Amino acid sequence: MSARQQLAHALIDPFFVEVLFDQLSDVVFFIKDLHGRYLVVNDTLRRRCGYKQKSALLGCSSLEVFPAELGAIYLAQDLEVIRQGRAISNRLELHLYNDGARGWCLTHKIPLLDQNSQVAGLAGISRDLHMPDESHPVYQRLSDVVAHIQRFYAQPLRLEDLAAISHLSVSQLERHMQRIFELTPKQFIIKTRLEAATRLLEGDASITTIAHACGYTDHSAFSRQFRQVVGLAPAKYRELFRSHRV
Repeated sequence: MSARQQLAHALIDPFFVEVLFDQLSDVVFFIKDLHGRYLVVNDTLRRRCGYKQKSALLGCSSLEVFPAELGAIYLAQDLEVIRQGRAISNRLELHLYNDGARGWCLTHKIPLLDQNSQVAGLAGISRDLHMPDESHPVYQRLSDVVAHIQRFYAQPLRLEDLAAISHLSVSQLERHMQRIFELTPKQFIIKTRLEAATRLLEGDASITTIAHACGYTDHSAFSRQFRQVVGLAPAKYRELFRSHRV
């Protein structure tokens, strides 16, 4: 028996990591069963969902914890990981919580295997995006790229042009963007466009108008990406925003 197997057999509580993740206020952590129901949650998830006790979430799926539209998307994502036995890694998402908080994060979900190598559930984290590392020697070059994206996000943006602005190769640009901003250039463009879209959705402009204003060629392309990242169609996001505002 390997040292890893010996340790696994010796552990009284296999979910000891919950205590460690309780210390991370910028990370949501959870373990779910085969039906996508919470078995373990950390205090950050409990707090952001507006519950007084973590036990109130246990045995519930995302469908019972989040607004119906969001919960359905999160549950479908969980069941996809479980059915396919394939991890989701580094997925950019805008999370909306019951306490009114919202924030950009990178989500990772992995299937959990039993002793027979069968999927028994999943574990996941969603880690908040942080402020960029301004001390990095390449930060100033990338700040020019960021300024360009934030000014011209409504226009087509090519990685080759962004690399030229920074005087880096495309591969160098991608590597340094991930190191300093925790996002690839493409993820940063998507984030910038959808941040603008969420602001515009708080007004009365049509979805088609907002799509074009945020750099999308048509309504369907915008709605598809918005739903993938936010978990809601643009119209549903507007409806949810207005209901919370009231």
